[in-house]
Amino acid sequence: MISVVPCEILPSLTKPMSLFSRFCRWFRFTAALLLGSGLAGCSSLPTVAELERGLISGRFISIAGQQVHIDEQGQGDPVFLVHGFGGSTFSWREVLPELAKQHRVIALDLNGFGFTERPRKLTRYARSGQIRLILSVMDALGEDSAHFIGHSYGGGVITAMAALHPKRVRSLVLVDSTAPNWALARQNNLAELSPLTWLFVRSYALRPANVRKALERSWFDDSQVTDQVVDAYYTRLRIAGAARAYRGLSTATKSPDEEKLIVLQDIQQPVLMVWGADDTLIPVAAAQVAADALPNGRLEILENCGHSPMEERPQAFLDSVRPFLASLPTRKTL
Repeated sequence: MISVVPCEILPSLTKPMSLFSRFCRWFRFTAALLLGSGLAGCSSLPTVAELERGLISGRFISIAGQQVHIDEQGQGDPVFLVHGFGGSTFSWREVLPELAKQHRVIALDLNGFGFTERPRKLTRYARSGQIRLILSVMDALGEDSAHFIGHSYGGGVITAMAALHPKRVRSLVLVDSTAPNWALARQNNLAELSPLTWLFVRSYALRPANVRKALERSWFDDSQVTDQVVDAYYTRLRIAGAARAYRGLSTATKSPDEEKLIVLQDIQQPVLMVWGADDTLIPVAAAQVAADALPNGRLEILENCGHSPMEERPQAFLDSVRPFLASLPTRKTL
């Protein structure tokens, strides 16, 4: 998983963001690499319309004129899968079919990632914009509430959503998750200058070799970072609108929803935290602090695993998540 950018923020879940400066330096460099993939030397990147005509997994649904990519399988109580920074529905490939044996599982690509069309309004990339996208997908699919599994950046988004829209979120599985307030901390004044951003992104054009390095940095077992995995991540980053997405993901928002700090003690839903014991991006010690702060939270640690348990150790991930979901009331019993 290439969710390596915002992860150092998690230790500040219950206190001011003391790692903000370190985060900014890492974010500005790595995000430009990820979101600028393939731009150097390329006259154009594929559009969503072109991708839709090709052979890709999942399908597109139209949300207010935007083509949003989802991968939906199974029947039963709905479970939404929300990927991390730089990830996509591809990140759930090892566990989605198994979870779909008991649930209606919907993985979606957030704004700025995967095959979802890159919106023009920069506010759509803010935390509030990502939450609105998830809620809109739920509405389009006829789901008024659901269980949520979120990885890294996606975990932070759904945690904030659980606090701001508690009736829509029945439970949370947080997988090596960032802080719910991470989106409030990101700020890059240079990103507000569109021409400069374009040059900045292009100057750090991503190559497959750099994708591989980012994955190897995140994963415990480097042998799992195969050419096929690298190519899949690379392809999903090479989408038209990459520079605009970088601006939206790195520019401070003025949205009132974005300015609201989320306090973990206010999250009342059942929460399972699944963590790689060897995650060097967000240490287990930080996860334990967050688990202790959550009223209904508990932590399960997976040995010999880095930042992406659902990819590195899918069976162990499922062995933790499936019993948790099975222990919750079904929609019929609510």
